[in-house]
Amino acid sequence: MTTQAVAKPLTGRVAVITGASSGIGEASAEHLAALGATVVVLARRAERLAELVTRIEKEGGTALAVAVDMTDAAAVQAAAARVAAELGGADLLFNNAGVMLPAPVTELATEQWQRQIDLNITGLMNAIAAFTPQLVAAAAERGVADLINTSSIAAQNIFPTFAVYAGTKAFVTHLSRHLRAELGSQNVRVSALEPGIVGTELQSHVTDEGALEWLAGSKESMEWLTAEDVAQTVGFIASLPARVNLQQVTIMPTGQAS
Repeated sequence: MTTQAVAKPLTGRVAVITGASSGIGEASAEHLAALGATVVVLARRAERLAELVTRIEKEGGTALAVAVDMTDAAAVQAAAARVAAELGGADLLFNNAGVMLPAPVTELATEQWQRQIDLNITGLMNAIAAFTPQLVAAAAERGVADLINTSSIAAQNIFPTFAVYAGTKAFVTHLSRHLRAELGSQNVRVSALEPGIVGTELQSHVTDEGALEWLAGSKESMEWLTAEDVAQTVGFIASLPARVNLQQVTIMPTGQAS
């Protein structure tokens, strides 16, 4: 019994992961399921989610896929209602959906600006609006719940041509600090996770030539983080004793200076 408790610290918990069809979200869903959580995976690509659920179940885990566009507030609310009805509500929300589209501001790529704002900020807030009541209720019943938001080292440091992306991530970090102060007294822990460069599909969305050259150079000069590295950090945060809240966690490639 003791071995089981150590090996599966998230047994009995229900974890919702947004942006779960690839990268950090996908890896985190698999890792949290391996730690014993029932995972609910949210993203737009239904086929990718179905494949993820199959893998998790093959490894003995439990997962539910809900195809949803995080920028659609009504759809996110419907997803939360389904989680409440079928699983009794979530006690862990990993807000991970996001997009990175760097470009010089003088290019006036306003559609790309809006896309980043819509997903990185509005999509995040849609999830918070839909699932925070479940987190608060779960914390009142079980003594702890977790809201973990994916920010970026770009929230702290300066990266030319990444201004809009960095601005959205600064919002995530600062919002998380405020939510921690607000929700901590209700036993809901809030953490902002700030990774450096992680090898995921995020880079495949980049179209700006200067940013692509910078990314290619950084990949040659250092070993990037993997999605699994970040997933293990998410699992660590959620597995801590209820009295411990890691407010802000920066996880960097060893070779990345800033």
